[in-house]
Amino acid sequence: MYLYKDWAVVTPMANEAASFEHFTSSLSGIFDVLGSGKVYMVLDEVTKDNTLKLANILAEKDSRFVVIWAPENRSVVDAYLKGFRVAYDSGHEIIIEMDAGMSHDPHALPTFLRRLNEGNECAFGSRFINGGSMGNSPFKRRALSRNSTILANILLGTSLKDMTSGYQGFHRVVIGQILNYPLKSTGHFYQTELRYLLRKRGIVEVPIHYQSPSPRVSSSSIKNAYKTLLHYFKIRLQGNAPSL
Repeated sequence: MYLYKDWAVVTPMANEAASFEHFTSSLSGIFDVLGSGKVYMVLDEVTKDNTLKLANILAEKDSRFVVIWAPENRSVVDAYLKGFRVAYDSGHEIIIEMDAGMSHDPHALPTFLRRLNEGNECAFGSRFINGGSMGNSPFKRRALSRNSTILANILLGTSLKDMTSGYQGFHRVVIGQILNYPLKSTGHFYQTELRYLLRKRGIVEVPIHYQSPSPRVSSSSIKNAYKTLLHYFKIRLQGNAPSL
């Protein structure tokens, strides 16, 4: 089966030294099997351990790994968009966003590529469809993810099973649209905002196994999430709902 030869992964990294070797070697194995692939590792001043050093050493040995040093980043959304911009400018046909640290399983990458090769413009990872899971997660974190999905679907008129997962892939044209849109999210709600804005695109959900998430979400991220959700809800009620 044909898989896009020109595809890339964007992954923000912060203090990932403990899992760096496991994560990058897993990616290398996938690239070897598929005969293609590149990863853009986005780092900024949030990183306090030796992740940047490890990334630079790897990039010198393996050209499939590229380091993006972005000290100007002010949020995780800045890191995602910085990686998207570099990958987009490099001409990749498909760009997949994933977290480092093995919370997102690299072995799901072929499934994302297959589904994107079947005519879907966006492939969103889902923990809550058949074949998906959310392992090693405190009850409060699982409840937050599920309840956030329910609330977002009600207020935004969407119908996805998982509105908050950060494992997702897009065709090049979609990335171009994202980069040109003034996103309002500065935290985790960014994932939901994208799903809402892209609701009219060709979308498919891909089952993923999500491991070892952070036990808590910052209060500032939650506040930004509610503020952004209410913003789009009000616009939807006014009949001026935006889309990409």
